[in-house]
Parts: sequence; C-alpha cells; structure tokens
Amino acid sequence: MRFGVFYEHQMARPWADGDEHQLFTNALEQVELADRLGFDYVWEVEHHFLEEYSHSSAPEVFLAAASQRTSRIRLGHGITLLPAAYNHTARVVERINTLDLVSGGRVEFGTGESSSNAELDGFGIDRTTKRDQWLDHIEAATRMMVEEPFAGWEGPWLSMPPRNVVPKPLQRPHPPLWVACSQRETIHLAAQKGMGALTFAFVEPGEAEQWMAEYHEIIASEACVPAGFAVNPNVACVLPFMCHEDEATALERGIDGAHFFGYSLAHYYGFGQHRPGATDIHEEFTHNRSLYGFDRDTASQLGGNLRAQMQGNGILALRGAIGTPDQVRDLLREYEAAGVDQVIFVSQAGRNRHEHICESMELFAREVMGEFAERDPAHVAARDERLADAVDAALARREGPRAVDPDYLIPRPGGEA
Repeated sequence: MRFGVFYEHQMARPWADGDEHQLFTNALEQVELADRLGFDYVWEVEHHFLEEYSHSSAPEVFLAAASQRTSRIRLGHGITLLPAAYNHTARVVERINTLDLVSGGRVEFGTGESSSNAELDGFGIDRTTKRDQWLDHIEAATRMMVEEPFAGWEGPWLSMPPRNVVPKPLQRPHPPLWVACSQRETIHLAAQKGMGALTFAFVEPGEAEQWMAEYHEIIASEACVPAGFAVNPNVACVLPFMCHEDEATALERGIDGAHFFGYSLAHYYGFGQHRPGATDIHEEFTHNRSLYGFDRDTASQLGGNLRAQMQGNGILALRGAIGTPDQVRDLLREYEAAGVDQVIFVSQAGRNRHEHICESMELFAREVMGEFAERDPAHVAARDERLADAVDAALARREGPRAVDPDYLIPRPGGEA
C-alpha cells in the first residue's frame, strides 16, 4: 500500500494579515518533507469560494511550485473541476501536460464536478447536468492529450474544431486518470471508465473491501469502456491523520482539526447556511460539532483499536488514523488486507499546527511506513497480473486516436480557409 498527503488549504477563522501566505508556505514545506520521507503522493483539491474549508482555488500553481521543491513524490490533482464554466477542457489539458513536463512526469490527473451550491451557482453550472458535462469533457480531454492533432469535438457540452493541443505530456499515453468518489455509485462509474477512484468518504476497512471487490468486478466486465487510453485500476481512501508516541497527545494535536475538516465539509455540502465574508464556520463548529457526528469525547477514547468512526453512547464520531504508531499500523493493515491501493492522510485541517504535522509525518515514516512499502510491489504485481486480460479487453473496446481530415485548414481572419 502507498501513502499520500492531502491539501484543502484550510484556514479556520479568525484570520490575520499574512495568514494565507503562511498557510501556503507551510504546505510547501510539508510537501517537501513528505518527498524526503518517502510518501508517494501529494493531492491538491480545486475549490472556489469555500472560505475556511478550502482556500485552494489554483491547484495548478501550488503543484507547480511543489514540483520544483521535490524530486520523486507524485503530484495529484485531487481534483480538477471539469465542467467548462470552471475550466475550458483545452486549458485543463494544457496545464496538466505542462506540469507533467516540468515535474519530470509525476502528474496524477484527477477530475470531478463538485456539488456545492457556492461553486455551482457561482459559476452558473446546472446541478442536473454537471455529471453529463464531466462525461463529455473527460472523453475529450484524453483525446487532446493523445491525438496529434486533436481531431475536434462535437459533444453535448463541448464544441471545438481540430487543433493541436500542445504541449503533450511526458507520460504516455497520458498521466493516470482518477475521479473523485464519495458514494458507491461513483466508485462504479470510476470502474466503468477505467479510472482510479479517489474515495473521499471516510470508509471503514470492511466497507472498503466490498467497494474494492465491486470495483475490480466492473473493470473485469464488458461494462468497462475506458475514458482514456490506459486503465488506472487503483482505489485510494482518505483518513484524518496525526501520529504521536502518546495517544492522548496525538488526539490533542489532531482530533479538533479532523473534526473541523468534516464539519466544514458538511457546512458547504449539507446543512450550512453561509453569508460570504461573514459566516464564522469555526465559531459555529465549537458550539455545534457534537450534533453532526464530531463529538470530541466519543472520538477521544483511549487504548482501543482505531476506526474511521469511533462509537460511544450510541453515536459515531470521526477518528481515523489519529493515534500511536502501533494503532495506526494496525488500522492500515486492515485497509491493506481489504485491497486498498493507497491511503491519503488529511493532517492540514482546522487549526492543526505546522510543526505537529511535520513531527507526525516523520514519526510515521520512521516507525510505520517501511513494512507497507516493502509489500507494495508484490501487491501491485499481483493486481496487475490478475487484471491484465481484462484491461486489454477494456482498451480494445475504446475507440483509438482519430485522424484529422487532411484538407482541414484553420480559417484565415475574415473567414476564408
């Protein structure tokens, strides 16, 4: 199993001058440390207008900066928003390809739609058609990466004439494709499209095992028609994370940040009413957290086995991989046994402190990571061998790169060809 670090660039109120600068400075230092320690991936979101929850509106800029401070860690867009009102598909491809070149071929291309009203309404995107828009755009995007020149597109949500979209990526045929998944049906969609599944729901190992079985079953079926020109049969799960030799210290350093992460997510995607520039989500969190599954006492039980959600007094509260090295190791072994390919850690959350995040990563790398890294090549080899025939069959169902009419010319100014 492999490990990633995940960034929303959270910034809980109150704010002071210079806080955003420090936020990004700290995150870049953490990514540089993760690279040195042997973490495999850094994942960066794209969100807009989601103050406190996510100040990551330009992930391509952050990942470009990270690419020049690192040498081996994979640079994951987790995810780029594809409906065209957010980003024109050709512009997304140009940025992904350029990042792949300047990073030496380290990009992971995750995509999605978003579902917050703040973003959808802010960009004028119809909620009822956003999935159809994504489907249209991801098909076109992979062709832009591979076809030379791109043969054009006439879909329901994208119309574009033939153009050579340059530069082309370093990785061939293109960087690995992923899609954001928070529900079971989206996991199925990822498999149908031959894409990696970034599961942003906090699933337990038993549930993850069931999702893995369904995912691989669909990839091995005729329902899998890849969106791209390569299949990426990977599933990644997200967990809150803070590691310390003393469990109580790990909780003190990490549980409030983890709970604010979950609460602020639910604020924008569920129960919250938001007044831009005025609503104080962190203040509301301090008063209401227990009502929404973020009870501190329940999550802070000492001495037991870790779960994604801890149970007490008939209620569940988010916990994840917050504990000692031994506790974290035992939990991760369960995800490994379930077949999960990658666990992505959320540490930059709420008011979690930079120095604590760094200490946690260092301890994990020193005490826990090694055994999983040793076993990962065998896991990948066995999975790829098991799925090899299915992947070949799936790619055979995918229409190959198209050619452009040799007589096609870009019209001169004024309309003449």
